[in-house]
Amino acid sequence: MKAILASNNAHKLEEIHAILKDFDIELMSMKEAGLDIEIEENGTTFEENSLIKAKAVVDELGTIAIADDSGLMVNALDGQPGVYSARYAGEPSNDQNNNEKLLKELASKDDRSAKFVSVITMLFPDGKTLVARGEAHGEIGFEYKGDNGFGYDPLFIDEVSGNTFAELSSEEKNERSHRAKALEILKEKLKELM
Repeated sequence: MKAILASNNAHKLEEIHAILKDFDIELMSMKEAGLDIEIEENGTTFEENSLIKAKAVVDELGTIAIADDSGLMVNALDGQPGVYSARYAGEPSNDQNNNEKLLKELASKDDRSAKFVSVITMLFPDGKTLVARGEAHGEIGFEYKGDNGFGYDPLFIDEVSGNTFAELSSEEKNERSHRAKALEILKEKLKELM
């Protein structure tokens, strides 16, 4: 089975590929599939954006698409940055600017609880749709810790290990990240389908 990940994010491709290795799915990025389109993520929820991305790939290539929309939700910031996580500090977007803005916004807040959310949509050309949502709970630290991961990983302290996601090995992160949890749910739905 061939599926196209509605992303060119190498980190996401690696994570999803590692977690779905038990299935006979050849997972490729849009670039590897020869698809060069800009997908406008104009949904207001992770679910909407995930479906928008998957549908764009299915419409273009007529093959199975897997799309992930994920982000960080901070309680003291009323769920922000949410669906705007990747471009929280504006354009040009980058991890450093987003993290600096987050630390600044939380400087006067006592509540630093947060969660990472991932919604993964697997859309088939016949319209069949599998949707899975995973969450990882923790809090935002006061300083960067760790060299692994990407995005907000150096600031997000996992409630289970007490370490930031950036301090965890890839294997550890793949066991308890929001994306890992969403993919576990997706795996169960795939088993029922096959």
